[in-house]
Amino acid sequence: MTTREITSQQLLFFFCVCLLVLAAGFGLRDPWPADEPRFALAAKQMVESGNWWFTQRGNELYSDKPPMFIWMQALLLRITHTPRLSFLLPSLLAALLTLYCVFDLTRRLHSTRHAVVAVATLLITAQFTYQMKRAQIDPVLLGFTTFSAYAFLRYLLLQGKPHWLYVGWFFAGLGIMTKGVGFLPLLLFPALWVLRKCQFQIAPHHVAGKGSIKRALLCWLCLLLPIFLWLTPVLVQAYSSNGDPLKQAYVQDLLLRQTASRLVNAWHHQKPFYYFAEVIAVAWLPFSLALFWLVPAWRDAYKQRDATVWLPLTAAVLVLLFFSLSTGKRDMYILPALPLFVLAAAPYLPSILSKPRAHRLILWFALLLSASMIVASLLAITGEPSFESRLMTERGLESDAIWYALFAIGGVAFALTVLLRRRAGLSVFAALCCIWVGLGLLVMPMLNDVSSARALMHRVVQQTGAHASWAMLGWREQHLLQAQGEPPVLFGFKRNAREQTLEAMRWLQASPSRWLFADRSWLKHCPNRDFIAPVFAVGSRREWVLLQTSESVRQCVETSTASTSK
Repeated sequence: MTTREITSQQLLFFFCVCLLVLAAGFGLRDPWPADEPRFALAAKQMVESGNWWFTQRGNELYSDKPPMFIWMQALLLRITHTPRLSFLLPSLLAALLTLYCVFDLTRRLHSTRHAVVAVATLLITAQFTYQMKRAQIDPVLLGFTTFSAYAFLRYLLLQGKPHWLYVGWFFAGLGIMTKGVGFLPLLLFPALWVLRKCQFQIAPHHVAGKGSIKRALLCWLCLLLPIFLWLTPVLVQAYSSNGDPLKQAYVQDLLLRQTASRLVNAWHHQKPFYYFAEVIAVAWLPFSLALFWLVPAWRDAYKQRDATVWLPLTAAVLVLLFFSLSTGKRDMYILPALPLFVLAAAPYLPSILSKPRAHRLILWFALLLSASMIVASLLAITGEPSFESRLMTERGLESDAIWYALFAIGGVAFALTVLLRRRAGLSVFAALCCIWVGLGLLVMPMLNDVSSARALMHRVVQQTGAHASWAMLGWREQHLLQAQGEPPVLFGFKRNAREQTLEAMRWLQASPSRWLFADRSWLKHCPNRDFIAPVFAVGSRREWVLLQTSESVRQCVETSTASTSK
């Protein structure tokens, strides 16, 4: 197959398949815990309140993340007026931008054929597609960091015009506004320094000489400009003469604790240094299978001082090293390194696919993956007790329809793999695309009621009435996001749980027409240890109750008041 054999019509069809894989299930589900409802709620409250500078979660400020991703969701919500569309749109746009960057850069450096194979490889890499079909910050971060790296690589490897350098720094600034580690594309410059020390010839006139100081100042200006435009109004509002202490605490937590402290002294998700090697081995399948052949190829490229391979590869390794040095690790942290690894692998992927051993390996991977879906669904359909009951209990499923859907998806993927077995690359691409499309169109909508709070909150409004006065205690973001009827009264989110519980009980006792939707475990904070509340529903792995004022509530309030007065 030569470059000429790929026509514009074939390219159009290929990218339509990519869009189908990424957009399958779009608009058919609500935000799912843990992260999606939090950002969707903040975006919804941003639109409703008109406060675009300080993000909120319920009646408290939310300072865990910079606002860029929430701004994007809020803007798209104002445009679409449809939360089910707006909350996933930023991830979809970021995924398409990432695929375009990999395609265009590979096409310019190698050929259109290499570019198609590289994009196909990235698309079917498990972590990429899984994350890009989620409404989290990391997909948008990946879009910004990949475009920034794309601009730098065009400047350094393709003798690009200086504006690409400034574009790269500007998008790194947008990346920082999305998540504190948005500066990752700048690691290309330490990588450049290392390779030049190793006698790689990489556009030396672009990084030194006359005008380099002016160019450096312009680069830093491009990086800091978007951050300055955001932080200046925030700091003015927080620290003006009539500044709000809550806003000052918001700024301090966002800039200090949630950025520098999180990296230097992480307080959760602590993993060993080698953790990301495990992530690459599993979450980067089937791309990680190619490493058996890529490592020798990269070694040869080093001997030839091939900068088109080793500049993105060195930067990707630096990204891995950066996150490995932190004690706090999550699998999606290294996602920005994935496109760089694919760019470094791009010139070798077509030849690897033609190797007999690689052919058999990826073919067996596709067969085992689809066969495991068939076997698992058959076990559930035929009623294997321990297997089915465990899954039904964990997910709260009430229908067997999902198992038939999984059986059908696995069966079609298995058939495609067998039919296309002579072309292993095409067979695994077709099988995995089929699986992702099937999961998006069939499985995710079936899981929506038990994975989101839509059904639970619908039951609440049916019980209390659409115009009832009600409150929430021990709530999570998905409950407030999906709340129906009158807006609920809130007693805080991060505030002390005991204080929230006692205030909720006092509020509830004030009127017999009021309702309280509460996490049953929170009632342990009531001083009356004999407090009993029947379970109303189970959701988010918690038991929920609906309360009205009663003798137990009165005793709780009286006991609390008496203990406080003492």
